Order: sequence, then C-alpha cells, then structure tokens
Amino acid sequence: MSGDRIRLSDHTTLGVGGAAAAFIDCTSESELIAAVLDVWRSEEPWLLLGGGSNLLIGDEDLDETVLHVANRGVERLEAAPGRVRLRVQAGEGWDDLVAYTVEHGWSGIEALSGIPGTVGAAPVQNIGAYGQEVVTSLVAVDLLDAASHDLERVPAAELGLGYRTSVLKRHGGGPPERDGVVVAVIMELDDVGVDGLASPIAFPQLAFALGVELGERVPLAQVRTTVLALRASKGMVLDAADPDTASAGSFFTNPIVSEHVARALPGDAPWWPVDPAPDDDAEYVFPLGEVVNPPRPVHQPRLAKLSAAWLIERAGIRRGYALPSSRAAISTKHTLALTNRGGATAAEIAELARFVQARVHAEFGVLLQPEPVVVGVTI
Repeated sequence: MSGDRIRLSDHTTLGVGGAAAAFIDCTSESELIAAVLDVWRSEEPWLLLGGGSNLLIGDEDLDETVLHVANRGVERLEAAPGRVRLRVQAGEGWDDLVAYTVEHGWSGIEALSGIPGTVGAAPVQNIGAYGQEVVTSLVAVDLLDAASHDLERVPAAELGLGYRTSVLKRHGGGPPERDGVVVAVIMELDDVGVDGLASPIAFPQLAFALGVELGERVPLAQVRTTVLALRASKGMVLDAADPDTASAGSFFTNPIVSEHVARALPGDAPWWPVDPAPDDDAEYVFPLGEVVNPPRPVHQPRLAKLSAAWLIERAGIRRGYALPSSRAAISTKHTLALTNRGGATAAEIAELARFVQARVHAEFGVLLQPEPVVVGVTI
C-alpha cells in the first residue's frame, strides 16, 4: 500500500480520475485473493482496477481502497489433441496474451489483437472485435465469489455471455447478477502451428483489408498485423504521442433494438439481425390416447443491432467535435471514441457523452449506452 494518495488519472487510459484513499498492488494470485477478502470483511468501499482502459472515474478524490489487479502468468493445461488449454492470471495484459498465442501458433483470439486492458476484465464484458469474441474461446473463470468467499471455477455457460455483457458486469453502476472477482481465466484455442492458418475471417472490414473473401483463412500472424493496423488507423492502439488514443475505446455500445425500430430508420442505416428466427414449426410429442391442445407458438420479436457510429454521425456529430471550451472531444479518427485532448476532466468527458446521447435520442429515439464502467460521475 502506498503512503501517498495515488491519482487514478495516472492509471486510466482516459487520463482522468481523482486520488484513491489507498492503493494496493496485487502482484500474485494469493495477494489478490487476500486483499479482496480483507476489503470484503472490512465492509469498506473499494474499487477493482485492471488496465484502466474501460473506466471513467470522477474528478473528486475517492473514499475507496483501490485494488490493482497485477497478477500475471500463463499456465498450460491438458487438452484434447489439436487443442491448447490455458489458465491465465487476471492481471496479464490482454494484448500480451494475444501476442503470446499467435507466437506459439494457437488460434482463436488473433482478431482481438490490440485491445487494451487485462485478461480478467475480458470475460466480464465479453470483449469482441473483427468477428471474434471471448465467448468462443472461454472455458471458465476462476471466480472469488462474494457470497461464499470461496474460489470457484465457473463454466463459461453460466456467465450469461452476450454482446458486451455477462452476469459479472455492473450495469449503470448497479450490482452485477453474480458478484465476485475474476482471479484467472481458462481458455481453449486451436493448435495450428506457428505457420498455421487463423480462424476463418468473419468480419467484412477485416476481409477487405486482407484482400480475401469472408470465410477464407490466412496465416495467423497476418491477421494480427492487419488488425493492429486497422485499430491504429482508428486511434484504438495506445500511443502516448497520439491524443486520439487517450480514450476508453468505443465509448458507446451498438444498440440492440427490435427489428421494427431498425426498419423505421433511414434506408441507409446499417443494422444486423442478432437472433435466429422463432421456431414456429416446433414439433411436440404427446402420450398416445390423450387429447391435447398443442401450445400456440409464442411470437418472439426479432432483434437488430444498430451502428452507434452511424447514429452519432447522422445526428450531426463529426470526428473531432468538441463542446465550446472543453478539452474533451470526439476522436478525429473514430466517432465512437471520446478522447482527452490534454487536461480534460471527467466532468468534461461525461458532459460530451451526455450531449452525444441527447443528440442521437432526439434524432432517432435511441438511447446510447456507455460501455465503460462509470465511477463517481453521472452520464
């Protein structure tokens, strides 16, 4: 624990945040578990901090004790032939893990290259990019459960993994469906060899950049190199010399709405169906000799995912836009990123976020939801 109050602006990619009441570096699994149990037993306020890439922390000093997840290490477990199973400590850098897997010829997360933050945070919001998501490779998490205070291995199927969400995520600052701290993550990948091919390309922009068709496969290292270049072109790879990277990545999630709402948007609005068609022709089996009225099919409205970037741009907010006298601005490379242009406060970033929400809602009736965890500030 540091004797001086450590400013969280030095530990977040947005570069904002007041000082912590106390700051504890947890550099091993045992230190992390002990520190979490201590704050739980004390019932004092606390905050878990990983890479700080998905946080917007207010400007006022915090009363919370900050636990910095810094335990690192990758352990290889037994797996079926042609597969690789890894247990990765929660404090391992996510992109460090991706680089490690690509270097060893293990495929499954290569399209997630360049995403900042730590491994432990990855399943909490089911990170995804360029056609891959953590859910496709995740086996389980080792979770220090808040109710039992025990370390439990929770299968991926029990985590409610969806689009940028899970049962572990705090929505709008509220409690998660299942409270606990991810200590380690278990993942399984394809062992394709160092000269092997990546997973089939599943995202149009990546396919175009690679010069291939959707579903084709290219060398693993080529996918990583191309994804890093694409992210860098959008200011999504951390670079101290580029103020566009002083952000939390995509600040808003792509909205999920009914297909009816999606079809009511202008004809050039991009949207994608996110659920299969309801099974109106389901078969039912009944005992012989009984007269039974089969249940009527329940119509489930189709859902659609909209492009938050398109909504923002069509609401009249352009790249580089800033409110008068504000040091927070939309990225000059990507309308989904809110950036600190130098000396911005959390209040200025939050004000810009609310402005974007209001403009999109007024224009299209859709309320954008922030992706970062918000602490000590209101959006």
